[in-house]
Amino acid sequence: MPGLSFSVVGFGCWATGGADIWNGSTDDDSVATIRAALELGITFFDVAPVYGYGHAEEVLGRALRGHRDEVILASKCGLRWEPGETATRNDLSPASIRWEIEGSLRRLGTDHIDLYQMHWPDPATPVEESMATLVDLQRQGKIRHIGVSNFSAALTERAAAVAPVASYQGLYNMLEHNPTSYHNIPLEYRTRREILPLVEREGMAFLPYSPLFQGLLTDAFKRDGNFDEHDARAANPKLGGEAFAAYFEIAQELREVAVQSGHPLSQLAINWLVAQDAVTSVIAGGQRPAQVVENAGAATWTLTHDVAQRVEEILAPHVADGLV
Repeated sequence: MPGLSFSVVGFGCWATGGADIWNGSTDDDSVATIRAALELGITFFDVAPVYGYGHAEEVLGRALRGHRDEVILASKCGLRWEPGETATRNDLSPASIRWEIEGSLRRLGTDHIDLYQMHWPDPATPVEESMATLVDLQRQGKIRHIGVSNFSAALTERAAAVAPVASYQGLYNMLEHNPTSYHNIPLEYRTRREILPLVEREGMAFLPYSPLFQGLLTDAFKRDGNFDEHDARAANPKLGGEAFAAYFEIAQELREVAVQSGHPLSQLAINWLVAQDAVTSVIAGGQRPAQVVENAGAATWTLTHDVAQRVEEILAPHVADGLV
């Protein structure tokens, strides 16, 4: 992407929204974790207004104070909520985008956002109108590059016909290759089958989110008791019930491979993504400095052919039956 240099491992700020949406998160820990990421050479920070309903942007802005020019700062638009409420609606209308950018700039404490992404499609607004508004914000210097997230391939191409789309952010990890839903939200794209070829063909950056399957692809995740009903992950049906049991067993097999390789499962999961040509920067979250140290450590070693082959052997049957 012209003018932007991404770190291989990025930092995702959903948990930065606070304990009300992610168990165990505190503002002090979030600030310390973000600053640890900076010290480790992480330069890409991805946030959204809806993470903590503005709170994550405020915390990130505070943590980056004095370091703004050292990083790629990415935020999003398109999910609106009313004051005091948590229900959201998809809104990429020109008026809403202009209202959102001002709020994000204020909370982040900056005069521009490096990568401004449309978070989810808005069926009520032609994407051409949304893009025209974003192009105008570029002319004003409020944003540098335009990105999309969770768009279908066809809608992404429509957007790119108006103006350059620099990046695509989508759900992709070792256990979700072509997912059909995210937190019960239907996905209109299939990542590995449709989006990876698209970004390579069009020269877009690809930014996979949820690389650790919201914690399942780490050594800390247990069969139960990982979070309560107030945690945002409780809304992910894949982390509960029969679906979770199946995913957990696959994760256990992958954990054994990680142990044999001498690295934690989180690093194996991140390296599996980094090894793919289409992937630009892996958006990995963290609540405490130790977690970001572990994530960043994935960039210090390379997935060997033998380990990669063993991973594919474990995943292949589940790809065939449609679970992965």
